[in-house]
Amino acid sequence: MNYWLFKTEPNVFSIEDLKNSPNKTCFWEGVRNYQARNLLRDDIKKGDSVLFYHSRVEPIGIVGLAVVTKAGYPDKFAFEPSHKYFDPKSKPENPTWYGVDVKYVRHFPRVLTLTELKANKELSKMVLTQKGSRLSIQPVTESEYNTILDLSK
Repeated sequence: MNYWLFKTEPNVFSIEDLKNSPNKTCFWEGVRNYQARNLLRDDIKKGDSVLFYHSRVEPIGIVGLAVVTKAGYPDKFAFEPSHKYFDPKSKPENPTWYGVDVKYVRHFPRVLTLTELKANKELSKMVLTQKGSRLSIQPVTESEYNTILDLSK
């Protein structure tokens, strides 16, 4: 199993939205960054754990957990001209964009703020805590993941 951090803006899609989705599961759509796309397409697998991170809100931080229920497959919205994620260069026979299915696991009792995470020495090398880290899909080490679970109690 691998561990990931998925960033989302809660006014676009929140952990509550995931929790309230049919079967508490949804397709993680709309990623339009090639580095993140490569992770979704090539590395993220069924059963991987996801730290759910809310950005562009106060407080910014990790709010809960999800699990990947289906590995990467083409983002169908890239093929729909009326959809906001449409990409005319992406074709069903040669897709550019991918996503995964994720399922809600649980909320944390409190938000683990970015400030708190940056102050924790055990997380000093975490991608999220590095200066200039903006990628919406990020790998997390097992040690970092376990530290975050401990902080969430």
